[in-house]
This record gives sequence, C-alpha cells and structure tokens, in this order.
Amino acid sequence: CLQQAKEVIPSAQHKETPVYLGATAGMRLLRLQNESAADKVLSSVGNTLRSAPFNFQGARIITGQEEGAYGWITINYLLGNFKQVSGWKKLLHSLKSLSETSGALDLGGASTQITFVSKDLTSESPENQLYFRLYGKDYQVYTHSFLCYGKDQALQQKLARDLQATWIDFYFQTVENSSLPDPCFHKGYERTINISDFFKNPCTSDKKKQLPFSQLYIKGEGDYQKCRENIQKLFDKSNCPYSSCSFNGIYLPPLQGDFGAFSAFYFVMNFLNLTSEPNPLALNKVTSTIESFCARPWQEVKTAYHHIKEKYLSEYCFSGAYILSLLENGYEFTENNWQMIHFLGKIGSSDAGWTLGYMLNLTNMIPAEEPAGPPLSHGSYVGLMVLCSLVLVSMLLFAWLLFHKPKCLQKGIV
Repeated sequence: CLQQAKEVIPSAQHKETPVYLGATAGMRLLRLQNESAADKVLSSVGNTLRSAPFNFQGARIITGQEEGAYGWITINYLLGNFKQVSGWKKLLHSLKSLSETSGALDLGGASTQITFVSKDLTSESPENQLYFRLYGKDYQVYTHSFLCYGKDQALQQKLARDLQATWIDFYFQTVENSSLPDPCFHKGYERTINISDFFKNPCTSDKKKQLPFSQLYIKGEGDYQKCRENIQKLFDKSNCPYSSCSFNGIYLPPLQGDFGAFSAFYFVMNFLNLTSEPNPLALNKVTSTIESFCARPWQEVKTAYHHIKEKYLSEYCFSGAYILSLLENGYEFTENNWQMIHFLGKIGSSDAGWTLGYMLNLTNMIPAEEPAGPPLSHGSYVGLMVLCSLVLVSMLLFAWLLFHKPKCLQKGIV
C-alpha cells in the first residue's frame, strides 16, 4: 500500500500527505484476549508507517460505534447526500424527508454494524445514538456494532454451539478425535479444528468444554435449511427491554429508507452473482440461489471455482445463509422491504466502506456549517440586472397607465 501511494502521490507532496491507520474488530478482539499483543501490533505498524515519507498521524483501534458511523458517512458522502444547496434548491431540499440519507450495513470478519437516520428514534437507548452537524444540517443517527457477529466469528460461534449441543456424546468417546456433521459446508467437504486454539477466541471462550480429544473433524452435509436453523440460534430474540429490538436485547428503531450493504455483504453476494441486476433481486430469488449453491457437492464447487482459495470457497455457503439470517432474523428485513437493500462494492470509483468516512472526519473535509455560497458569475450578474430592469420598466409603465387613463374610460368607470 505504501509503495503504491508513493507512486500515485507526487513526490513533492509526500511530506504534506497525512496517513492515518484505524484498526477494527479483529484488533478489538485481540485487545480483549491479549492487550500487550495488540499494543505490539499497533507499535509495529506505527514504526513502519513512520518510516514512509508521508506525514504519519497515528494508529489506533476504533470503536464499533465509530466504525458504523464512518461507514454511514462514507456512503452518504459518495452518494452526494451531504452536498450543500442554496436558493430554491435549498427550500426543496429542506422539504425532503429524512430518508434522503441512506442507511449503512457493514459486515466484516469479526463484527457487523447497522447505522441509519430514523424519524422514530427515541431516547430509550442513548448509547446507540450519534449526532452530526454536516453542512449546516443536523442528523440524529442510530448505530450499533455487534462484536463477534462478523461472518468469521459467527461461524466460530455456530461451531461452538454445535459442539456444546453434542458434547455429552463426545465426552464418552475415547478416540483422539471425533467428527461433527455440519449442514453449512458442502457435502464431501472436511475440515480439522484444533480444540485448544478454538476456545482461545473471546467469542467462543464462554462455551468451552473439556473434551477427550484434541482435534475435531467437520464433515459437510450441504443442507441449507438445517444450516439456517443452526444459525438462527445465534440471535436471541427472547428478551427485549425496549419498544423494539434487533437481537440479544439491543434497541433497534423501525427501519427507514434505503440501505447500502457493503464489505462482506457485497463480496459474498457478488460471488453468488446476486448483485449484477440493475434492481435488487426479490428475497425468494436470493434464498433459492443460496440454497442451490449449498446443495452442490464440494468436488463440483472446487472444480468450478478452482481459482479461489479453498478456505474462502468452502465458507460461501455458510456466509450466504448467515447474511440472510442476520438481515431477516436479526434486523427483520422482510419480503416487503428487502428492495431497500442495495449491495455496494464501489460508488463511482471509490470503495464503499468505513475508511473514507474515517479520513473525512480526521481531516475535517466535511464542515459542520454550510460554506458561504459562491458569488454570481459575470453572466448570471448581467442576466439578473437585465431581469430587474425589465421588471422596473414594466412597473413604471403600469403605473403611468393607471394614473393617465383616457377620460372616456374614467366616465365609464364612474
């Protein structure tokens, strides 16, 4: 990345070009697991960036709330929703509803975020609210980040739950390893997991069990419906202390407006060829496509996509099913409002994601107040003067006719 930046940015501007590094959920998890290791990673990365010819501004781990907010800023900035307007356009702009901004759905490996403006946002859960003033306009934004619910950590959680559900059967097995059938992998696929490494993860450590073997063999079944049933157990909908919730007792106001879904949301759906249509596909079409993909034998999938690394290829079935579970069961998108979701890889030539919003915020490139409007151009000034002159002449002519009417007309009026 640094080498490419050196080539793209003119050398005369290297010293004045700021460089920022923000780390997200993977590093948040590492910090929970081993704080000193996380500090060493940031220190090492910082040293490397300092050695580059740019103006390094620091490396830090951002919060989940920041990650959600910066993703929301990115897509609305790229879509032009923050652009300042003036005159009659400003009046028309002010009459638009709050849905003029798009919500943001971000999915990474370790966390997922949902962020949007809602007119029904209440004060029930202030920790999920952010306030922005951009270009002279106020935005009250809902955001929440679910740590351990990125696609990679969600898979770890699911496997831990499956293992927990059958641990009694495993406990009485004295062999060095045992197998676990998994409907979220293709039939014919096998994977080996080291038990000791598996439960070191903060997302699975609470489900740790003493097992009489050191390795676990995963054997794929390729059953989409069973996979969805297993995944849905990750979303606890049993308790909601607010007027409405997403899952795990987290407040969620009613969904409103369009949503841009990016990062892994886009990568997975694009692999499954579900993003090429000009308009979003119907939910039942998306579901049937993922179900058909999961049902394909592993050898067939491996042959068809031989250019993709096996680890990533093997998880697309789970990832597709997980995305639908998260959106349907977690956030309660339905057949009726599924069309609100737009899977975005790029907007124009820029990547959809949180990083641009992070940079815009740190460099103050989006002002809080609306900048003063530019002065009129020469052509506009001349046109305005001509219009004013015509209006003035018309008013004088009208006044002259009003006070100098012919006598016959005056008698007629009498």
